[in-house]
Amino acid sequence: MHTRELLHDKLTRAFSPIQLDVIDDSAAHRGHKGAGAGGHFDVRIVAAAFEGKGLVARHRLVYQVLADEMAGPVHALALRTLTPGEAEAETAAAADEASGRIIANV
Repeated sequence: MHTRELLHDKLTRAFSPIQLDVIDDSAAHRGHKGAGAGGHFDVRIVAAAFEGKGLVARHRLVYQVLADEMAGPVHALALRTLTPGEAEAETAAAADEASGRIIANV
C-alpha cells in the first residue's frame, strides 16, 4: 500500500472524518530529504474528534495515530485540523470572498 493510502486509511479509522484530504507533496521537494520516497504530505482533516481541543492537542492526536509512519517513510507532514463548524465557517468565508462581498469583524 502506498504511503498516501496508508495515511488516509489510518486517519479514517481513527477519526471518522467528515472530510479528509491527503496530498503527496513530495515532488515539490525534489532534492530534499524524503522527497523521492513520498515523504512529504499535506493533510486536511475535518472531524468532530477535534471539538474542544486546541491546535497542539489536535496535532498530537494525529501524530499518535501516525507514529509508525512518522518514524519511517514520512519526513514532513503539514496538518490542517478542523472541527465541522470551523470547516463550515471556512467554506462560507471563501464563498463570500468569491462573491466579492467584503466582511469585516468589528
